[in-house]
Parts: sequence; structure tokens; C-alpha cells
Amino acid sequence: MAASPHTLSSRLLTGWVGGCVWYVERRATRESPHKFMQLFRTVNKQWIAFQHFTFLGRMYVTQLNRSLSQQVKPKSEPVASPFLESTSSGQAKAEVGEVRALLPPRLPLSRKPEEKLIELESASVVEHSIDVGKETKEEKQWKEMQLHMDDLPGILARLSKIKLTALVVSTTSAGFALAPGPFDWPCFLLTSLGTGLASCAANSINQFFEVPFDSNMNRTKNRPLVRGQISPLLAVSFATCCAIPGVVLLTLGVNPLTGALGVFNILLYTCCYTPLKRISIINTWVGAVVGAIPPVMGWTAATGSLDAGALLLGGILYSWQFPHFNALSWGLREDYSRGGYCMMSVTHPGLCRRVALRHCLALIALSTAAPVLDVTTWTFPIISLPINLYISYLGFRFYVDADRRSSRKLFFCSLWHLPLLLLLLLTCKRRPDPKGNQGEAPS
Repeated sequence: MAASPHTLSSRLLTGWVGGCVWYVERRATRESPHKFMQLFRTVNKQWIAFQHFTFLGRMYVTQLNRSLSQQVKPKSEPVASPFLESTSSGQAKAEVGEVRALLPPRLPLSRKPEEKLIELESASVVEHSIDVGKETKEEKQWKEMQLHMDDLPGILARLSKIKLTALVVSTTSAGFALAPGPFDWPCFLLTSLGTGLASCAANSINQFFEVPFDSNMNRTKNRPLVRGQISPLLAVSFATCCAIPGVVLLTLGVNPLTGALGVFNILLYTCCYTPLKRISIINTWVGAVVGAIPPVMGWTAATGSLDAGALLLGGILYSWQFPHFNALSWGLREDYSRGGYCMMSVTHPGLCRRVALRHCLALIALSTAAPVLDVTTWTFPIISLPINLYISYLGFRFYVDADRRSSRKLFFCSLWHLPLLLLLLLTCKRRPDPKGNQGEAPS
């Protein structure tokens, strides 16, 4: 059995010295565990205090960093759209440099340098985007449109669809010139002016009715009434001021039959064709009748009666409009669908292509019927055959391919096909001889 240290020291040292040593050793042995535990507790408390101070230090740094970040961010304002373009890299770096000057030179932030740079760059971009947002917000605010007298002629020209009106007047003039009999210049001028006024009135009323639908289409969203350049009252007043003088000129200045055709065409366009565009695809056939009446009005203005020649000219214009409009509407299917219009190209695409091809072929038959009805000589169907065959070929390609490329080719061909066909009609017109009989066209 091992001896205790007290026994060992008492054996080595005896007497008074040994007793003192024994007392010191015993006391040290009893108190050493308590001192060791007390030392451990003290160290542990110091370690906890160190961790606490470290946590407080990090909290302080975080709060300080947050306050500095809030200094960089602007005041609460309307946030700009995230789709706005950001600043260029040079400007962003310059603004980042300016923001860095606000920060302490050696602040022990816990974030990484890359994170600081990203945050500062985003802050500079937000400042720039808010400035751009203010400008766009000011631009999008509703402003009162002021009508200047200098802009009024151009606005009224767009309201009356001046290009379409010019086409209507030209077809009316062709019908007047193709009619048999001497050419009467005063009657021709009155007919052209009255037809132009009637067309302006019909187009203006058409735009007045279609404002909520035109605003949804890219093709028509810049029309005067849609943009608010003129008031609806002014548009209706302009249409009235065009319709009444136009009908009066055609009725009293030309003849009642031509005036009646003018009134009928205005009503057919505004009261039938315009509402049918949102109801049924029949609107295309009704619109073709509207476009076929002007050359008939020119013929009746010159002769005072509805002859076979007038019906032939009306039939040519009627058939020409199908390849022209169907090819145009094929490229605008999304627009017509968005505007709520019921068009063949949207609801019946196969029928749209078939109808265009049929009427391209019908132009060949109508051109052949012109000399039979004593409107032209037999030269006309021969010299018009190449252009009729070409537009028929493009109509066939449109029927087969059914794409935008073929529809555009057919549409642009129709733009020059009609003027050239009317010019050939005038060139090959059968003129009366001095004895009153129909003669050959001059060579």
C-alpha cells in the first residue's frame, strides 16, 4: 500500500520541523482543488465575457453599416420600372467613387469588398432609374391637347382617309371617261368633287364609330380621334359638312341617279359595313360593293342611266378588292383579332385564300367581257392578259404558301394592277364614229 505524502514527510522530518511541514502539506492538499475550480470558473467567465463583447462589436458594426447604406439610398419616392435601362459602366464607376468618399477610411465591415461594390452600384443605378422614372411619369401624364389651326388640314385629311378618297375619285373619273358620249368637263368636275366629299363624310363617320376598337390596333392607334387630336363633335360636324354639299352637288349638279347612289354608298359604308366588321365575315363582300359603286357613279354621271358598261366596271372593281384586301388582312391578322374584328383571315383563313384566287381569275373573265359589251375593243383582253395572269399567279402562290411573303407580293401587285388596268381600258375604249356608230379605238 502506497504511503501518503503526509506520512512520507513526517518520516523524513521529525520533531517541530516535521510538524510544520506536515501542517503546510495538509492545508495545500485540501485547498488546491477549490483553487483550481475557482480558477476554471474565472477563466470561463472571462471567455463568456469575451464572446459577449465580440457579439456586441459585431452588432455595432452591422448597425453602423446599415446606417451608412441608408445614407446612400435616396428618399422614398415612386420606384421606377425595373425594365428601365441602367447607366453605363463608366458612370456607375464614377458614382461608386463618389459614394466611397462618404465611408470611413478603415471601417471593419464584415461584408466582402465585392458585396460592397455591388450594393453601391445598385444604389447608383436606382438613383438614375428614379430620375428617368420621373421623366417618363411626366411624359405619361394626361395633358390637354391644343388644336392649332396650322395642324387642322392635316388632321382632317387623316380623318377622311385622303388616300382612300383619292382612289375613290380616280375610279369615279375612270367610269366617267369610259362612258360613251362626249366628255363634259363641268359635269366631270362636279362629279369628282361630289364623290370626294361623300367619301370624306363616310370615312369620317367610320372612324367616329370605331374609336374604341382602333385604339387596340397598331395600324389605327394613331388616328386623330384615337389620339384625341380633335373632338368627336368636330369629327361629326366635319362629316356633316362634307356629306350634305356632296349629295347636293351629285343630285342637283349632275343627276338624281348619281346623287341617290352617293347617299346609298354612304349609308352602306357607315350603317352596314362598319358594324358588320365585328359581327360576320360578310362585311368583306359588303365592303367590296361599297368600293364597286364609285365607277358606276361616274358612268351614270356621264350617261344618266345604268348600262351594261357600268355593271362591268363595277364588277372589275368588285373582284379586284378581294385579292387586295384579303392579302392586306392576312398580314394584319393579329391586329384585327386584337381589335375584335371578324375577318376571313382571322376566322376562315382557308376561305380567305380561296376567295382571293377566285377573284383573280374572275378579272380575266371580266376583261374578256369588255369588248363583248362594246365597252372596249378586242385589243383590251389581249394586252391585259399578262397582268391578269401575273396577279392570278400571285393569288395561286398565296393560296398554296399561305404566308406573309406571298400575301405581301399579292398586295403590292394589286396596288399597280388596278391603275394599269384602268389605263388600258381607257386606251382601248370603243369610241363612236361621226355617224353615231361604235367604232374602233384610235391606233
